Amino acid sequence: MKTVISAIVVSTFLAAPAFAIEPIQGSMTYNESSNATLTKSPVGSVIQHQFTSNGTDYRELYVVGNDGRPQLVTRDVANNS
Repeated sequence: MKTVISAIVVSTFLAAPAFAIEPIQGSMTYNESSNATLTKSPVGSVIQHQFTSNGTDYRELYVVGNDGRPQLVTRDVANNS
């Protein structure tokens, strides 16, 4: 199952420039001032991030890029409250 999810995330990552998702308030990459590099995470690692913005819960998936920075590849709404 992990292989299937990884394949989907990687294929989404390759298509990401054509369908770029803009970060929203609460996203790991919302402020460019937080240019965090993940030095202990290998390139291609998948990171899940959950947060609430304006009363809506979101789940985001990031992939660690060649430069060590997380790159947003998908966002799902967890509720519609």
